[in-house]
Amino acid sequence: MISDRWKLAIDIGGTYLRSELYSDQIIKKERLATASSDLIAVIETYLKHYPQIASVGISFAGQVSDGVILSSPNISVSHKNIKEYFETNYAVKLEIDNDLNCVIRAEAEYHQENYIAAIYVGTGLGAAVIDDAKIIRGSSNQSFELGHIPYKKAPFSCGCGKDNCIELFASGLGLERWIRYNNTIEATQSIEVDLEQLKIEESEIAVAFEKALLYAVATLITLTNPKVLVLGGGVIEKNPYLLGEIRERLSTEALSVSLHRVQIVPSSLSNAAMDGAKLLANY
Repeated sequence: MISDRWKLAIDIGGTYLRSELYSDQIIKKERLATASSDLIAVIETYLKHYPQIASVGISFAGQVSDGVILSSPNISVSHKNIKEYFETNYAVKLEIDNDLNCVIRAEAEYHQENYIAAIYVGTGLGAAVIDDAKIIRGSSNQSFELGHIPYKKAPFSCGCGKDNCIELFASGLGLERWIRYNNTIEATQSIEVDLEQLKIEESEIAVAFEKALLYAVATLITLTNPKVLVLGGGVIEKNPYLLGEIRERLSTEALSVSLHRVQIVPSSLSNAAMDGAKLLANY
């Protein structure tokens, strides 16, 4: 672990790029609009102004494998092989991973648990799993793309091109799109939807969301058999009642053996993705 030089942690999503420069304490914090920021340029600016930086950890809202960015539909990146680029051109160590893998690292550290899964519901629906203290990745680091498992058809398509993803029903963007499609109430920002209020105005959309989320949770528990399942993300934070609903109804959906001893808990971290990026920077 590097402890005598500065570190840079970055959490970049579709809306914001957040960065923290730190050593023993925070030196600088910044938040930029992702749409107007190139990730490479941001890091290079830091490295040129602060040559003390020895390591960079990045939580990335896209597909990443072995330091290479495979897909970044909402993020501008001028060098896809980001790890090689920076480690070749600068005296710095860089680690990058998918944002949900960063989240699960941070949640595992917080709970001190080697068998843990997480579902985060924000703009989209994502999941990650640690089994026997190891992140389950798949051959190209794309395991547990939970938001894109087939569920049922919608009258519009997902960003991946399919029209039957569970993310179309159980995500902030899915809620927003259903509200716009029905065109009976004013649409709100995707992660700010109040589901209990929506039940009064558009009960079918709210009930469909709850059913889809329950199905996603039951599927992940049945497949992975964790000791702890963490539910987080903006939609969960806005609607904490969902945890009680899921705990109450889960026994009818998930394999009973998998439910044995599993704890379903809300995230206690204010920014698990950033915490995970810091763990990468500390490697």
